[in-house]
Amino acid sequence: MRMYELAKEKYAALGVDTEKAIAKLSQIPISVHCWQGDDVGGFEAPDAALSGGIAATGNYPGKAATAGQLRADIEKAFSFIGGKLRLSLHAIYAETDGRKVERNNLQPAHFAAWIEWAKAQSVALDFNPTLFSHPMAASGFTLSSIDKGVRDFWIEHCIACREIADYMGRTLGGKTITNIWIPDGFKDIPVDRYTPRKNLADALDKILAKPTEHNLDSVESKVFGIGAESATIGSHEFYMGYAVSRQVLLTLDMGHFHPTEAVSDKISGVIDYVPGILLHVSRPVRWDSDHVVILDDELQTLMTELARHDLFDKVHIGLDFFDASINRIAAWVIGIRNSQKALLKGLLEPTGMLASLEASGDYTSRLAMLEELKAMPWCAVWDEFCAREGVAAGYDWLSDVKQYESDVLSKR
Repeated sequence: MRMYELAKEKYAALGVDTEKAIAKLSQIPISVHCWQGDDVGGFEAPDAALSGGIAATGNYPGKAATAGQLRADIEKAFSFIGGKLRLSLHAIYAETDGRKVERNNLQPAHFAAWIEWAKAQSVALDFNPTLFSHPMAASGFTLSSIDKGVRDFWIEHCIACREIADYMGRTLGGKTITNIWIPDGFKDIPVDRYTPRKNLADALDKILAKPTEHNLDSVESKVFGIGAESATIGSHEFYMGYAVSRQVLLTLDMGHFHPTEAVSDKISGVIDYVPGILLHVSRPVRWDSDHVVILDDELQTLMTELARHDLFDKVHIGLDFFDASINRIAAWVIGIRNSQKALLKGLLEPTGMLASLEASGDYTSRLAMLEELKAMPWCAVWDEFCAREGVAAGYDWLSDVKQYESDVLSKR
């Protein structure tokens, strides 16, 4: 408590109210991805092979094999995390009581247990059509396919997913974000990139034709994928144009751009032209490898950008990483808590002072202040946030995770 009081005084000297920062952080929702818990496997078929450029590397024991196990693991992860959380589901996490249900026939009833669980946990849900790891995606094309039958199947799947998401939002009393990502592209240099993109635009128009009240639509780009190294149909340019022209959310994934591009730099460039942005917070290592989020420079820059301009009403924060080489629950906790730490540091910045220095042309003082801020006692404010949220401030949570591994995960 004494450390927090000292930190509070130091920040107050810069015009920063730590109480307001803590209160703000507690209300910023983060959508947690369910697929970290089972390596993006889902429950359609046991040990189904991943496709569509997706790879979860590692073989750490104890991954969830059933919906019940996955929910229990998510609950355990949530017990170490303060603040406001959501859960993002993929369509392959449907529960069909062992019956074969094609993806274009999925209904809200197949997610009833997830919805009831969300009610009990007081969390909202987000949703994702699953356009990979399926025979109808084996050609490498889905919504942009030259084959009308393939396109129609995936259009029907995405329409079904929007209806499921709308039901989720209505039942839980809020909005569910439906994020559409496709793996479509060419391994080698194509002659015609235009026709697949025309097909994709037409398919998306059909998917989005019916208005929804409790669902928000978002489209997600990617620079390249395994098997789509030479041309990605759903490129950033395509989806930015589509999102602006159709007024849907634009998803920006931190791993879906060239290594020298930064998502933090793109926020202010597009925010005024779309209804909102969905962030997929991830960590690429040389490519879109979806490593566990760490408190690195780009994460900090991204979260500070949101805090500087108070963009939390228009920017939705979601996570997207999966590491099968370490304890999966620990991966969730590390990634979510790092995202919150970066948010807190952004909220503790004396932005008004820095902006004033910048506007006056005093770049020397701006640089000096930015560097001095790195040594401010933000950790004491983080500890206070955790204490108020009833979760461990340091790494004491890790021993609990290890015990859960011994008691539960190791027996799977």
